[in-house]
Formats: sequence, C-alpha cells, structure tokens
Amino acid sequence: MEDAGLRTWVDIMGNVHGRVDGMNASAPALLMGSHLDTVVDAGKFDGALGIVSTISALKVLKVTEKLENLRNPVEVIAFSDEEGVRFQSTFLGSAAIAGILPASTLNISDKSGITLQEVLNKNAVGVTEDKFIQLKYQPESVLGYVEVHIEQGPVLESAGIPLGVVKGIAGQTRLKVTVSGSQGHAGTVPMSMRRDPLAAAAELIVLLESLCKQPQKFLSYDDDCSTVESLFGSLVCTVTFTVDLRAMDDAGREAVLYELSARMYNICDKRSVSCVIERKHDANAVKCDNELSLQLQSAALTAFRKMAGNVDVDVPKLMSGAGHDAMAMAHLTKMGMLFVRCRGGISHSPAEHVLDDDVWAAGLAVLAFLENHV
Repeated sequence: MEDAGLRTWVDIMGNVHGRVDGMNASAPALLMGSHLDTVVDAGKFDGALGIVSTISALKVLKVTEKLENLRNPVEVIAFSDEEGVRFQSTFLGSAAIAGILPASTLNISDKSGITLQEVLNKNAVGVTEDKFIQLKYQPESVLGYVEVHIEQGPVLESAGIPLGVVKGIAGQTRLKVTVSGSQGHAGTVPMSMRRDPLAAAAELIVLLESLCKQPQKFLSYDDDCSTVESLFGSLVCTVTFTVDLRAMDDAGREAVLYELSARMYNICDKRSVSCVIERKHDANAVKCDNELSLQLQSAALTAFRKMAGNVDVDVPKLMSGAGHDAMAMAHLTKMGMLFVRCRGGISHSPAEHVLDDDVWAAGLAVLAFLENHV
C-alpha cells in the first residue's frame, strides 16, 4: 500500500487500511477491498485478489502521476476474518466498519476458550467496547464500496469471459438438524422395531434436494461422521447434519424453510424418531447498486478492449451465491462487485486458480473504473 502512495494504518480489529486523499480530502471516500483471511487448505485468490488488484491499479496512477487527481479519496481495506474459521462468526472486520457487529462479539471464544477480545489485545492496546463501536464509519463519509472477487462458480468460464458484474448476493439461512432414535445392533433389531435416525436423515436429505431444485436456490449439506457407524454393525443413536439454504428472494427462502421444516417433522414422526431443527444463521439478500454496476460494466469493457482491441461482448451479470464483505458493507453504503473467472469454479481449495490474463483484466478494469468515476 505504501509503495502505491497510500497512507496506511491497522485498526483494532486487524483491518489493514490504505488511503489516498486525492483532490479533496474532506469529500466522501470510495472504499474498495476484500478479505485477507482464508479457510483451512484453501487457495490464494479468494479475497486477496481483490485487494491486490486495487492496490495495483492505484500504483499505476501513482507512477503516471494521476493519483492526486482523483476527485474523491480512495481507501483500500484488507478486511480481517471474513471467513469466520476461528470464531465461527463471519465478516468480523467488515461488519465492525459497517456498524452491524455487536460489541458482545468480543466475548465469543475459539475452540481453546480464548476470546476475540483476548486475541485482539495481543495486537492492540486496550480493546474496549467503546473503541470497538467507534470503528463504525459514518454513512455520509462514504461514497460507496466496490469489491473484486473470484467468482467461485463456473458461469464465467462457461461463457468464456474473464469478468462479470454482480447483480446481488443471495440471502442465507443455516440450520442444524439433529435426528435422534434408538441405538441397537444391526443384526438383532428387527426392521419393524428400529428407530433408525440415519435412514430418516437420508430421507430428509433427499427431501432437501427436491425442494431446492428451483432457480436461484442453492443447497449444500454436511453429514456428521457418526453416520458411518451404521455401516459397521450398529444402529446409531443420533445423526446431525447442517443445511445451508441460499436465495436472492428472501420471501422464497422463507417459504422453502417453512415447507422444509413441516415435512421434515412429518417424516421423522412416521419413522418414530425425534427431530430438532435449530436456526443458526440468517442473512438477507442484498442487491448491488445499479449505478456502480453500470460503471463496473463499462470498466470491464474498457479492460477487454485494451487487451484484445475492439471487442463486441456483453459483460455477464451474475448473482453471487457466496457471501462476501460487500454483504456487510451494504448496511453502510451502496456497493458493487466485479467477479473474476476462476478455473472450474473451484474455491476454498488448493486447486483454486485464476489465469494471469484474468488477473490483468481485473486490474485494468479497476484502473478504468478509478480513472473514469472517482
């Protein structure tokens, strides 16, 4: 950031900031960035690409002596803890800046019992609730927020286009489902007398799939390892799995959840097993700002033309099924997102990969956006 001509600091949540004031330091600032953290055994592009692309574009403006000609300040933020791996709470850095993270979050602990406040106090002096609350940016001080991110899906690769504009980010609900029955020996308990939670869970999972085979609704599930026990001569007592339901239509998502819960309870009643459904997380869908989206679309076309000459191509408009810092920042200001093609749509994996030319395209698009609109 400093090499690109930015004034830098790190706030008490571990967010790394770099800012250039441009021609008017008191004007509302355009915020840009993404996250630095990642998941276990992940790749290197998710999050970091958006930060590096923005810094690279600003460095070009510095080298060409245009950095101070920006009409508005630009602030790059490398957010901390978007993935939420350690404390099981996503968007810690961006939610704090957006003002939607309660101060009670400081008391959450990791698997070792170490609280977030204790971790922060190792790197910052006196992290108090008052200082935590003061991290919030005032809406009038912000022009908007723009994030560049890998697509984490196969649409752009299928279309053969390196960049796409995001229309919105899907809302999300996470459920924890616990199905309980009776433990027993698989060779001695008659089929008619079994209260097998694994068989019930299998039927529930098929139900989940059937309900969610609708446009713009995505479902994934993870089975607890205890289900394996039923394959080795015993009937398990409890099966636990999670449901992750995402949709751009919040009302539609609620309708699926209502029908899902009712039918799950009915299936478990018929199989004489109990079912507990816990709602662990909710986030409403957010839409990208139309003006920012049009500007990013124009910037992407400029990048394509710089790379390949006169091209006649429509920049795809995509929905994001994955959550991003932009989801939190939408509570503070208008936001826009630019997706970058990734190989096979694979993310959160060492196989995550972005072509060098697509990284170049992302940087050129950010540069064009800054030159024309900020």
